[in-house]
Amino acid sequence: MASLGFSVGCGNSSLLSEHSNPNSSRDGFNPLKKGANSRKRLTSTNVASPPLPAVAAPHLPPSKETDDRRSHVAWTSVRQERWEGELHVQGQIPLWLKGTYLRNGPGVWHIEDYNFRHLFDGYAMLAKLHFEKGRLIAGHRQVESDAYKAAMKSKKLCYREFSEVPKQDNFLSYIGELANLFSGASLTDNANTGVVHLGDGRVVCLTETQKGSIVVDPDTLDTIGKFEYTDTLGGLIHSAHPIVTESEFLTLLPDLINPGYLAVRMESGTNERKVIGRVDCSQGPAPGWIHSFPVTEHYIIVPEMPLRYCAGNLLRAEPTPLYKFEWHPESKAYMHAMCKASGKIVASVEVPLFVTFHFINAYEEKDGDGRVTALIADCCEHSADTTILDQLRIQNLRSYTGEEDVLPDARVGRFRIPFDGSAYGELEAALDPNEHGKGMDMCSINPAFLGKKYRYAYACGAVRPCNFPNTLTKLDLIEKKAKNWYDEGAVPSEPFFVARPGATEEDDGVVISMISEKNGGSYALILDGTTFEEIARAKFPYGLPYGLHGCWVPKK
Repeated sequence: MASLGFSVGCGNSSLLSEHSNPNSSRDGFNPLKKGANSRKRLTSTNVASPPLPAVAAPHLPPSKETDDRRSHVAWTSVRQERWEGELHVQGQIPLWLKGTYLRNGPGVWHIEDYNFRHLFDGYAMLAKLHFEKGRLIAGHRQVESDAYKAAMKSKKLCYREFSEVPKQDNFLSYIGELANLFSGASLTDNANTGVVHLGDGRVVCLTETQKGSIVVDPDTLDTIGKFEYTDTLGGLIHSAHPIVTESEFLTLLPDLINPGYLAVRMESGTNERKVIGRVDCSQGPAPGWIHSFPVTEHYIIVPEMPLRYCAGNLLRAEPTPLYKFEWHPESKAYMHAMCKASGKIVASVEVPLFVTFHFINAYEEKDGDGRVTALIADCCEHSADTTILDQLRIQNLRSYTGEEDVLPDARVGRFRIPFDGSAYGELEAALDPNEHGKGMDMCSINPAFLGKKYRYAYACGAVRPCNFPNTLTKLDLIEKKAKNWYDEGAVPSEPFFVARPGATEEDDGVVISMISEKNGGSYALILDGTTFEEIARAKFPYGLPYGLHGCWVPKK
């Protein structure tokens, strides 16, 4: 039974409401006694015309991994390269919801009988939920990167993935592969991390390698081809999470030779990136990992984590616990503020050590005269604990029994970057981490509030014991409270907020997620953005693996 927990203060009291499946019974966040909660049966929407037929394709090659039914479906390779069909909806999808939610993420973690090591190694699979007139058409398809096509053809790994390196037959082949690494030829183009809808209508799947930028068709999910940057900036990697608006695409390019970062802008309708400015690293042998970064209305914030890229680890054939990175607490941590207009660095401050994958949002703090006095930046912060990376080994995820509490603590980390010339900034929890079970990742906001002062965010929290974030959580950063949706044993993917057209309230809209169930099934879930209660769900006819990040493509 999916449930909604609303925790207050330290969680001493709770208000629990539910939408239930009559054939199941599950506890909620801040659990009440089983059987004490009311149940509400969902009704099916009317279907005005016959449902569309499902489109299926041949199964992927079988493997030991795909035959292991003991693993949670979230961590199991999808069994078909593609599928499309209409889903039966329980509840009511708002008629104003017109468009397609796309979600990218790993979908295949094996080649023949060889199993990949890490969650981030899996070959990209794009899933879609198309909403129109209260109906829901769903589907998925593998992204046809060069890495994926080569692996399917040769039956072996051909490119370097997050933790995987192609096996070489002899020493000369190994030397050749190293040369290809430095040129970027052997780096993967497996665009399995995110998907963005550019202002000119193009949809691009992304990962941390620049060559892993792949244009797809949002309707058919067909791979169209590479997104080729036409500038001469070079480099091999970039932030996996650019800032995308209708007018521009902002991203950061780490410089591994002269440690620092280039901030670049690409105008809508072009493929040319132009330099805004550069940040030199304050300390350390290499730039810090920069998976994501935040912006305000007038500033780009460049985070410098002590979790830094490591050339030695890049060259290794076998991964270390920190993979391509190395922890350098002695190099400290910094936050840099760059003016969007001039590219000048207006503040660089030392902050407490931190580890984050995902920034939530940022905004400008102003005095009574409207002058900016500081920048506030929020992130999903893992308590400066790097073990979260190794916890995401696919074998760790598959072997979890549900008894041990092994998910490292996380919080909403709030940075304050002062503009008064101070050498130090601040980092503290934006709300009590117990509100969301000390789990926090995979965040979204109302995009109208990007770079502005905001109140609400949506993310994945935790009901413990667990090994992975297992709730959908609405954060109220003003009242410092959280509402948590929970389905026992399920693994939800990123909650994605879509605003109602014409809405005047920040949380007026819906939250969309795809849920992988412990029984091997999966379903699409729609929550009310204001109440955070379930308003509709639709079950897939097969198990859907866990996915990472998504975007919304409105209906034309």
